[in-house]
Amino acid sequence: MEKKEVTLLALMMILVPLAGEIKFYPFNEFYRVSFGPPMLFIFLLGLRKVPAIRCGVLAGISVLLFRITLDFIFLDPFDWLASLSINSPSFFYYFTYALVFYLLKIHHFNTQPWVMGLLGIITELAAGVIELIVENAVLEAPVTMDALNKLIIFAIFRSFFVIGLFSTIKLRESTLRELEIQKQNEHMIMLVSNLYEETILLKKSVQDAEEITKLSYNLYKELQEIKDGKKELSLEGIPQQVLRIAGEVHEIKKDNQRILAGLSKLITEQNFLDFLDIQSLLSVIVRTHEKYADLLGKKIEFVYSYNGSHPPYHVYTFISIVNNLVANSVEAIKESGRIEILVDQKQECLEICIHDNGPGIPNQYKDVIFKPGFTLKFDNTGKSSTGIGLTFVKGLVEKLEGEVILENLEEGRGTTFILSLPIENLTKKR
Repeated sequence: MEKKEVTLLALMMILVPLAGEIKFYPFNEFYRVSFGPPMLFIFLLGLRKVPAIRCGVLAGISVLLFRITLDFIFLDPFDWLASLSINSPSFFYYFTYALVFYLLKIHHFNTQPWVMGLLGIITELAAGVIELIVENAVLEAPVTMDALNKLIIFAIFRSFFVIGLFSTIKLRESTLRELEIQKQNEHMIMLVSNLYEETILLKKSVQDAEEITKLSYNLYKELQEIKDGKKELSLEGIPQQVLRIAGEVHEIKKDNQRILAGLSKLITEQNFLDFLDIQSLLSVIVRTHEKYADLLGKKIEFVYSYNGSHPPYHVYTFISIVNNLVANSVEAIKESGRIEILVDQKQECLEICIHDNGPGIPNQYKDVIFKPGFTLKFDNTGKSSTGIGLTFVKGLVEKLEGEVILENLEEGRGTTFILSLPIENLTKKR
């Protein structure tokens, strides 16, 4: 039983006896109407996970003990047996009330107040009749038609009093829920508006990054030709190219600063974590590329698993390496496929295996895939990508004193990259 249910049960055992002492006598001093049953009705509706019969037993016991305690305090002389006899019908009343509530399954009709009202009348009548029978057996009080008629009146009054109270509570809950939804909608509108602004900046930053990648690669080719002796050394135009690259990088930096400043306002926790556990890292990578696959109109199943005991890894290093390889797999798969990310700890090394069931890399290209500018990816217009991604991965992995290899597979069986990295170079230095 949850803590909430235990708390509600405790409140029920306190409030039902107290409400039972709030009463009035509409006909004479013998016929009283109390608010104990309506209070129990409300608790029975709220305690959906607790058996109604258990609630009835606890409520009956609490009412019986409370009334005996009152007799002990206010009656002199006090007779335990007489007090128990006089108050015992109350226990059977509350027990029967909860039992009939359970049998009629009244809580299933909490969206139909009139049905609940009619079933509440039946519940009240059944509990009242049992109470009269017990009074007749214990106290030898006669059961008369007048008593039954008044019982019906009380049942109708209390049942619809409860329904009115319950409807008021539901209306209040509905109003609060509507206000909360309104606030959430307003928050979402502001969030989307702000994200739209950041998206425009991000799109510009991506275009600038694409341009600077091309400029850098062209400069690399020119310098490589000079190095290989295919072209004479000439500094004409090179300083301007370097200056333009520096300007583009500066522009990207400014855009990213603005984007970061905008996004920081949209999240509640602005202290970004530099190190995360392996489960969180893989979840982020998979969620990101599921969205990327959807954007490309592809149906790709992502599977990841990890073995061993892993310390928190540096977020940006880990994601930068794995993201490039997973993005390549997403782009390589034609329409639908599967990508697996397997992480294993082998002594002091972290091994990451990324496999897809795409078309694979032809054997004649496997020796050159890590070279700058090599690519097998072309857009709809036939324009090739820059071919820098795998070069970046290889450079970063080697900087971390690791290695990345392309596993030899039969052509058409997909692509598998295996990364091996020293764990100490990915973790927080102590």
